[in-house]
Amino acid sequence: MSESDETPLSLPLDALHRELGGRMVPFAGYAMPVQFESIMAEHNWTRESAGLFDVSHMGQLEFRGRGVAAALESLMPGDFLALRENRMRYSLLLGDSGGIIDDLMVTNRGDHFYVVVNGATKHGDIAHMAARLAEGVSLVHRTDLALLALQGPKAADVLARLAGEVSTLVFMRAGPFRIEGVDVWVSRSGYTGEDGFEISLPAEHAETVARALLAQPEVKPIGLGARDSLRLEAGLPLYGHDLSAASTPIEADLGFAISKRRKLEGGFPGAERVLGQLLNGAAVKRIGLRIEGKLPAREGAEIFAGETKVGVVTSGGFAPTVGAPIAMGYVSAGNAADGTALEIDVRGRRIAAVAAPMPFVPHRYVRQGGQ
Repeated sequence: MSESDETPLSLPLDALHRELGGRMVPFAGYAMPVQFESIMAEHNWTRESAGLFDVSHMGQLEFRGRGVAAALESLMPGDFLALRENRMRYSLLLGDSGGIIDDLMVTNRGDHFYVVVNGATKHGDIAHMAARLAEGVSLVHRTDLALLALQGPKAADVLARLAGEVSTLVFMRAGPFRIEGVDVWVSRSGYTGEDGFEISLPAEHAETVARALLAQPEVKPIGLGARDSLRLEAGLPLYGHDLSAASTPIEADLGFAISKRRKLEGGFPGAERVLGQLLNGAAVKRIGLRIEGKLPAREGAEIFAGETKVGVVTSGGFAPTVGAPIAMGYVSAGNAADGTALEIDVRGRRIAAVAAPMPFVPHRYVRQGGQ
């Protein structure tokens, strides 16, 4: 939640959220719905049907100019020179020592690159990137856009009904479409582990498109609470909790975000440290934790191996699909192997846990050539 005392900003769908009974809370500087029905019901609905999320608090950025792909490569470890048009790549904005400033999605739109950054960090990201971009490369923050996410196994059926050929997209592909006469940009992506789409569109038309989606019998509005439990089950880290400037891509178990060519060539911030960890291992690692009993372990709970503190929980809670509490955390490398028996201190009580592979619930992305 936002730590700011300032009055939260309103999302383009603020009135619709309140009309639908959303319980609004301050988050990332905005008033956002944390739930409409209940977190459990919304979580299960998204796993079984299609949930509509308003993620308009996130930053939508456009980068243009000669050498724009190389300019982005100077900030992140992705191979953007080879990223083809209408393709996306998950990447990491890195500080000079290789610490993670943010995680983000980068799309080649042909004549420019489109980047989506986290809502709570967007202004810092923009300042960091703007100060380091090569001459001739411009950055525009598209504050005139809204962003919706339609997630769940029935999302493709719903969107195909409204946007025609959108089901021809596969995971991490994107393109322009029209919904209710509105020009939108759709990517087959999301942060729940389910198949689904993200829809960027003019804020002034967000309610028209949202109402058209919600009019479909498979779709219900979903709040922040279920978004968090879904991404936790999917093993997806959340910036500000599981990721921070204190952790590198290797420590965060996100080495896949360093493209093959960049692993060979380096040339990104903190490359010497990050590639050294890739070769020799890091002292700590982000892991999944399955917890015995029903008591959830929350962020900040300490992790022990015997009487030795070996780490800390960064996200945790009850997982509706798993039917038990789960968590993510950082532990010393010697205690990170799957199956390692650990304990977590939850309000003075030691709870048994075991290091577990992630995701906790299998991803259902629709990839090229089949699932």
